[in-house]
Amino acid sequence: MTYDLILRGGTVVNHDGAGVRDVGVKDGKIAALDVPAGTDAGEVIDCTGLHVLPGVIDTQVHFREPGNTHKEDLAAGARGAALGGVTAVFEMPNTNPLTTDEATLGDKLDRARGMVVDHAFYMGATRGNAEQLGELELLPGVCGVKLFMGASTGNLLIEDDEGVELVLRNGMRRVAFHSEDEYMLRDNAKLARDGDWTSHPEVRSPEAALRSTERLLRLARKTGRRIHVLHISTADELPLLAANKDVASCECTPQHLTLEGPEAYERLKGFAQMNPPVRDAHHRLALWDALREGLFDVIGSDHAPHTREEKAKPYPKSPSGMPGVQTLLPVMLTHVAAGHLTLERLVDLTSAGANRIFQIAGKGRLAIGYDADFTVVDLKAKRTIRHEDQANLSGWTPFDGFETTGWPKGTIIRGRRVMWEDSLIGEPGGEPVRFQETLPRR
Repeated sequence: MTYDLILRGGTVVNHDGAGVRDVGVKDGKIAALDVPAGTDAGEVIDCTGLHVLPGVIDTQVHFREPGNTHKEDLAAGARGAALGGVTAVFEMPNTNPLTTDEATLGDKLDRARGMVVDHAFYMGATRGNAEQLGELELLPGVCGVKLFMGASTGNLLIEDDEGVELVLRNGMRRVAFHSEDEYMLRDNAKLARDGDWTSHPEVRSPEAALRSTERLLRLARKTGRRIHVLHISTADELPLLAANKDVASCECTPQHLTLEGPEAYERLKGFAQMNPPVRDAHHRLALWDALREGLFDVIGSDHAPHTREEKAKPYPKSPSGMPGVQTLLPVMLTHVAAGHLTLERLVDLTSAGANRIFQIAGKGRLAIGYDADFTVVDLKAKRTIRHEDQANLSGWTPFDGFETTGWPKGTIIRGRRVMWEDSLIGEPGGEPVRFQETLPRR
């Protein structure tokens, strides 16, 4: 066979372990994992001393377009993704207008032609579209349904059990949840101390997350619907999620695993503010225990930029959210270097897990017949994350000054290099991600 591309001499990390292999690519697909020595190709990339991972998939980003494009947009968010070694992103529906019907989805897909990475979009759940979600979730380019049980950025909110149950009874695909109890959040608003970001975890308390997740799991079991609980932040929710893995998958973020209150709030102030909050050491260490025990299915960045000026407002006027798609992999590779998790476990969290729970067609695995999506990393590279290197339009990161061990060397999507050595290559060519549950029927 004549190959279009060969990745030569890299340590391939996939479902059967890690080893030096030559990977052959033909027509945008992985064609061989053991290319015979001496075989030529249209392009050969020397990966000696590097590790070749399945393409990283970030299953939670907020790229703000349409609407708040002064904070971020699809093109800039995608550039950050590629620079961070991410090959595909799932983008959230709390834009303006909200992504809640075929027209607003179509508008996003049209805008996404300027993205350098592959992409899919969540359909937002509302009271008005709940009964149509069974049809809307099957539209091409939709990765699933998203529901906010606690208010966050944007206007998507269904806080009551009746409304949540109505959504769960319409459709079959996995529904992703922001799980915080809105009623408790409203009651707790009085706990906010002006200018004191250390009160944010009190306003959005562990009890609010626990109560919401308890309600959610009860409704998921009642309706028999698969759910996905986003950005878990509390120790309290972990035993409950472990007892309900047959209906519930769950996500953690690099921020909740790395940043810790109150130190992060004292140092970063509004730049440490997100929903649900960064919490204290008790919760952070419990998340790590759960990760090592296999509870979490994916890791997502929850990339959600606001401008520096917006973030500088005194609490509670400052908005919640922080950039993260570009730093997800360097931060987590540093945790690998520190022995907090294995590289194989990181691969499961950033590719195989997304493939498994969202039923992605042809991505999320480094194997014959899958899309030739690769994240090439240098595990020994010592770098410093800096504000000035971020592609997001808001121009900052909560990890400024973070010393990393491990760095993305290259991002390859469907056999095409889109990033190499911190430089973007070629014109935008991102395409919608396909899903097994929505493949066209002949």
